Amino acid sequence: DTSLAEVNSFSPSMPVSPSSMINQYKFEDEPELRDLFITVDDPESHITAIETFITYRVVTKTSRGEFDSSEYEVRRRYQDFLWLKSKLEEAHPTLIIPPLPEKFIMKGMVERFSDEFIETRRKALHKFLNRIADHPTLTFNEDFKIFLTAQAWELSSHKKQGPGLLSRMGQTVRAVASSVRGGVKNRPEMFTEMNNYVETFSQKINVLDKIAHRIYKEEREYFNEMKEYGPVHTLWSASEEDIADSLKGVASCIDKCCKATEKRMAGLSENLLPILHEYVLYSEILMGVLKRRDQIQGELDSKVDALANKKAEKDLFSEEIGKLEDKVECANNALKADWDRWKQNMQCDMRSAFTNVAENNLRYYEECLATWESFLASQTVDLHVEEDSEDRP
Repeated sequence: DTSLAEVNSFSPSMPVSPSSMINQYKFEDEPELRDLFITVDDPESHITAIETFITYRVVTKTSRGEFDSSEYEVRRRYQDFLWLKSKLEEAHPTLIIPPLPEKFIMKGMVERFSDEFIETRRKALHKFLNRIADHPTLTFNEDFKIFLTAQAWELSSHKKQGPGLLSRMGQTVRAVASSVRGGVKNRPEMFTEMNNYVETFSQKINVLDKIAHRIYKEEREYFNEMKEYGPVHTLWSASEEDIADSLKGVASCIDKCCKATEKRMAGLSENLLPILHEYVLYSEILMGVLKRRDQIQGELDSKVDALANKKAEKDLFSEEIGKLEDKVECANNALKADWDRWKQNMQCDMRSAFTNVAENNLRYYEECLATWESFLASQTVDLHVEEDSEDRP
C-alpha cells in the first residue's frame, strides 16, 4: 500500500509530450510535471464454471483535459492487459512497448494463484502501466485511455470493434512471407548495429537471469538449513552444563544471521530478480520491433524492385513508393528515438538494481560480522575470568 508518489517514481523527469504528427517521435529533453498517476492493487479471485481468474483494481488520477474526470477506478484481468499491449504494438509497430509478465510460470517456482504469484504479477502489471504513462507517445494512445477509463462492459464492446480473425491471420501471413524472402537489402547500418547489440544483450541478460535465480534458490536452501541449525545448539546446551552459555551464544548468533539472510533474500526478490527478468522480456520485444522495422523496409524494397520490372505502371508504383518511403522514415525515426530512451532507462534500472544488491550485501555481512565478533568478545572475557580464578590461591 505504497503512496502514489512512491509507486510512480520510475523517472524523475519526463520529456515534453508530442503535439503534432511531425514531432510525434521527437522526444524533447525539457522536463514536464507528471499529470497521470496509475496504481494497480486489490487483486480479487473469480471462479466460474469454466475458469478461474484474477482481476486487479486500476486507479487513475489525472489532470489532463482529454479525460472527462480527474479520477477513475476500473477492474481489469490479465487478458485485458494483453489486449492493450497488442493494440499498442499495432498502432506503434516500431516503438518499444513495455513487457508484460508471462501468462504461465515456470514449474517449480511458485504455484499459480498463490499469494506470492499474484503479488509478483500485480507489481509487474503496475510497472507496465506506469511505463506506458511515462512514455511521451504511448501515454496519449486512445486505447490506453479507454483501458484506464472504460467499465468492463464498455471495454468488452470496444474490443469487438478491433480487426477480426481473418485480418489478423492476413497480417501474420504477410509477416511470415516477408521473413521467408530473406534479409533486408537496404537496412541502414544503424539498425544492423542495433540488431547485433540486442543479440549480445539478450545472451548476457538471460545468463544473468538464470544465475540470479539459481543464487536465490541456493540462498533459500541455506536459509532453511540455518533455521534448523540454531535450535540444535540450544537443545545441546541442556545436556552440556559447562559449555551451555557458549552453545546458547552460538544459537543466538545463528538466529540473528538467519534473520539477516532472510532480509537479503527479500532484497534479491524485490530489487534484482524482477528487473533482470523484465529485461529478458525486453530483449524479446526489441527483436520483434527490429523485425517489424525490417518488414516495413522490405515492403519498400520489393516495390522498388517491382518498379524496375514494370515500366508501364511507373506512375502508380512511384506514388506507392513515395508513401512507403515516408512510412520507413517514420518507422526509423520512431525506433531511433525510442532506442535512446530505452537504453537510458535500462542503464539507470541496472545501475539501481546492482547498487541495491551491493548495499544489501554490505549490510548483511556487516551485521553477521558484528554478531560473531560480539560473541567472540564475550567468550574471551569469560576465558580470562576463568583463568584469573584458577590462578588465585
